[in-house]
Amino acid sequence: MTELTLYTNPQSRARIARWMMEETGEPYQTKVVNYGAEMKSPEYLALNPMGKVPVLVHGKAVITEGAAICAYMAAAFPKAGLQPKPGTPDHAAYLRWMFFAAGPVEAAVTNRALGVEVPPDRQGMVGYGSYELTMDALETALKDRSYIAGDTFTAADVYVGSQIGWGLQFKSIPERPAFVAYWDRLKDRTALARANSASDAELPKET
Repeated sequence: MTELTLYTNPQSRARIARWMMEETGEPYQTKVVNYGAEMKSPEYLALNPMGKVPVLVHGKAVITEGAAICAYMAAAFPKAGLQPKPGTPDHAAYLRWMFFAAGPVEAAVTNRALGVEVPPDRQGMVGYGSYELTMDALETALKDRSYIAGDTFTAADVYVGSQIGWGLQFKSIPERPAFVAYWDRLKDRTALARANSASDAELPKET
């Protein structure tokens, strides 16, 4: 069996990838990469030229970006049942909303936190249009379904759910009923609890 190695930092979005690893049930090891010199070292930049986490190494495959790691793991280990059958409406929704969260949602929430406001006459220049439009679209996706791709939990819920869970916690996403109800369906998953416990154990010790 080819070994899976996740390069991570407990104070980062790599927690999303950690959750995904736990959902698959596949054995893996982690390597904590510290911010600063270590994350920008030539050795690490050879894996990820951006000098960021997460990075997943699986044999000769190197995958960066949280959404890509979620999609890769679901496809590489289909027995976990975390990817809808390709070519189906559920698979279309799975891809659509996972990458909507990685693109428009991520950009809209980050720009909002930074105080960046796109003028109404320039909204066509940005992928998310406006923060309000992005939140409305995300709410529409969740209104009438249990999970983001239908009635079954998938890797897309790991990614979308992480964005919404953090957004609700840090008030960067509004507490709309659809968002709160969706996160309530995810927050007590045993794989998430295991991932958080493992990441918390890697936090720097206070001195």
